[in-house]
Amino acid sequence: MSTPQAIAKSADHFLTLLPSMANRHGLITGATGTGKTITLQKLIESFSSIGVPCVVSDIKGDLSGIGSVGGNNEKVAQRLELMGLEAAYTNCPVTFWDVWGENGHPVRATVSDMGPLLLSRLMGLNETQGGVLNLVFKVADDEGLALLDLKDLRAMVQNVGERAKELSLSYGNVSTASIGAIQRALLSLESQGAEKLFGEPMLNIHDLIQSVDGKGVVNLLDATKLMNTPKLYASLLLWILSELFETLPEAGDSKAPKLLFFFDEAHLLFNDAPDVLIEKIEQVVRLIRSKGVGIYFITQHPNDIPEKIAAQLGNRISHALRAFTPKDQQAVRAAAETMRDNETLDENTALMELGVGEALVSFLDEKGTPGITQRALIIPPLSHIGPISAEERTLLMSTSIVGDTYTQTIDSESAYEDLTKRLKEQATQEEQIKEEVKEEQNSGRGRESAAEALAKSAARAIGSQLGRAIIRGILGSIFKK
Repeated sequence: MSTPQAIAKSADHFLTLLPSMANRHGLITGATGTGKTITLQKLIESFSSIGVPCVVSDIKGDLSGIGSVGGNNEKVAQRLELMGLEAAYTNCPVTFWDVWGENGHPVRATVSDMGPLLLSRLMGLNETQGGVLNLVFKVADDEGLALLDLKDLRAMVQNVGERAKELSLSYGNVSTASIGAIQRALLSLESQGAEKLFGEPMLNIHDLIQSVDGKGVVNLLDATKLMNTPKLYASLLLWILSELFETLPEAGDSKAPKLLFFFDEAHLLFNDAPDVLIEKIEQVVRLIRSKGVGIYFITQHPNDIPEKIAAQLGNRISHALRAFTPKDQQAVRAAAETMRDNETLDENTALMELGVGEALVSFLDEKGTPGITQRALIIPPLSHIGPISAEERTLLMSTSIVGDTYTQTIDSESAYEDLTKRLKEQATQEEQIKEEVKEEQNSGRGRESAAEALAKSAARAIGSQLGRAIIRGILGSIFKK
């Protein structure tokens, strides 16, 4: 009989992903239709069963079945019988999330927490424009102006543009062209529905790390609609990862991870990503395992993952790869070489011959050494395979452990309101000053010019907004102490 963490079975034994090694990250690859989603569901189910919460994006809605008890699947029954396993069907506790709030609880981030680095990538800004956006965030941070939603950011960008000359001495030059480009990018974001993502209440990262009756909660981010905007999808997942990194304390070595994080369609994280972002993702991947978080990338081909990041992924499951061109064949050979060699197995040939639900598997052993690659059958999940009905999803959401915490949007006083108030105060002060100057001039006692008085007024207005400087972490999100 296999252990709960057994993921596959080779010709003569079960292959187990050790819980103590699960935070050493992993990679699941394979061409379309080779069984990656079923493998992902089995992996999540196995760790949920021992109390490990998981976060996973549900690209096609297929993974929602993990919240429903399995059975009535002839192929699953046949595979279990072939492996000599009992069909003890079960399910996992789930929490559904959805940026648009249609198929799950709304997921929101504040603009300030997402930070300038991820927003620059999301908005498609070049290096110069990204530098100006970073300056906008710095001014907002220094002046205590909260950037919660897109209207706050738009107001702040406009404010910096109007104060460009004044700010240049302290922060550097502000290009009018860059300000315009950022404003246009913000309009484009809004047209894609991104305003749904930004605001309050912001996702509390600890709501992702929960258990029910000894089982880890599976957090399913519905990405069926989100995938239409790949950069928004990638930025959201990276923001959640950065929040975990900045929030969780050091955990050291433990018997099981605090949380497993799964990036499906991982190539979208790195497509057109600037080098500085890839370097910071590498840094997070390298360091976050000490906080008890394991990261698993799911993609069609190992080459979709940058080499420095792939080097951090200790646990490997490789489904069949297709090689129709010489370039594809070269890529298959490269993929075979990344796994620990098995003298009795031709990994290169096997990768092109594997059937559906079959894979080359290499997990880390107790010492953290990659296991010898084995050709194996993936154990099918015991929860329902495929999407659940809308009625069942609604029922599961109604009993969700987060309740109605995120149902209502909160519009707190933030940069937009503060800057609007500042403008009104300045306009009022300017009128008062003009009246005072006029009276003093009429009485012959004008001791300061109108320009000097206006300058002092602006300085007072700006000074009244100053707050504690914000410290930002690796991916630009706010650092949590």
